[in-house]
Amino acid sequence: MSKIAVLGYGVVGSGVVELFYKNKESILKKAGKDADIKYILDIRDFSDSPYSEKFTKDINDIVNDDEVTIVAECMGGATFAYDFVKACLLKGKNVSTSNKELVAKKGAELLAIAKEKNCNFFFEASVGGAIPIIRPLHKCLAANQITQIAGILNGTTNFILGKMINDSMDFSDALKMAQELGYAEKDPTADVEGHDACRKICILSSLITGKHIYPENVYTKGITEISLRDVKLAEKFGAAIKLIASVRKLDNGKIIPMVMPMLVQYESLISRVDDVFNAVMVCGDGIDRAMFYGRGAGKLPTASAVLGDVIEQLKTEGSGTDMAQTWVDCDNSEIVADYKENACRMYFRVTGGKDLMPAGSEIVENGDELVFVTEKMTFAESEKLEAAFTAAGAEVKAKLAVLDM
Repeated sequence: MSKIAVLGYGVVGSGVVELFYKNKESILKKAGKDADIKYILDIRDFSDSPYSEKFTKDINDIVNDDEVTIVAECMGGATFAYDFVKACLLKGKNVSTSNKELVAKKGAELLAIAKEKNCNFFFEASVGGAIPIIRPLHKCLAANQITQIAGILNGTTNFILGKMINDSMDFSDALKMAQELGYAEKDPTADVEGHDACRKICILSSLITGKHIYPENVYTKGITEISLRDVKLAEKFGAAIKLIASVRKLDNGKIIPMVMPMLVQYESLISRVDDVFNAVMVCGDGIDRAMFYGRGAGKLPTASAVLGDVIEQLKTEGSGTDMAQTWVDCDNSEIVADYKENACRMYFRVTGGKDLMPAGSEIVENGDELVFVTEKMTFAESEKLEAAFTAAGAEVKAKLAVLDM
């Protein structure tokens, strides 16, 4: 019988245990072998839990137990989780994780250890919650050259922007509601400043390039400066404002990964993704495009993805590593292009400087403020235009990119 350890008994970890025992019969039938959870690691006391006999506060109980061959890491963060996961992999134990920060920061190292020790490091749950996106990218779509990925990878910001769009709430009120409903943390920085989405696009970028892409090399801008005024003006342009994480492959082989609020026109399915749902659009030379949609976070959706990896590990236990799901470390300057090279249409809201509006622009509103959308330009060109408005005494109230895919 295979023995499993669960690291962390918070929202996701408790969901993994709950879902495992709820569907144990069908899970083991799909895995083709018998298995059970032997340990649950958490420093808190759970003496009243029906699984109280499984709890331990010492990672060494798990690391040094040769019966444990599969570990589900659900702790979060990149400090203790890194130490514990590394220790487990060095012992040849298969690990599945929901920890996007860990994978984004330490993925190359941990994948290398897994390869050396002939075990697997899986992380389907680290991007998109219940949405299957990691395995499709490296298996189902492996015949494609992936040219672009873009989507909504953070449910909290999508909920907030949805409230601004549909209920005319301003940012602060929408954030407060998200916190009251448990969608946003007390400190929402990782979500609203785009850090969470950044980690996730790093993981997807690493998968399609085979090179580890680090968060510090991704242009990242959150939604804190989005005003209700721009949300309403976007509607006049036939678009919704969404926090978009994207990566685009250039003709020279380099990539431009970015996270930022963008105008998404109603023709795109992404514009209609509401509430805490996520969506990822993948473009490839064979598929044209494919969209993945579903709950991007939450107890059971994320637990579902973690256990999907566990089942895969049970099926393939002892047969070596999954070489397709890997990447290597690299100097990001060799593969990540300057974000200023990225080109798209740009939305501007300015006071004054009408004569500086580029030819071919589409005017959205022309009152006290001039609101227009340019033809495609690079980010470098958009910054020059913004500087020209400022030099002429005009004030740029807002500038947003338009998603073209």
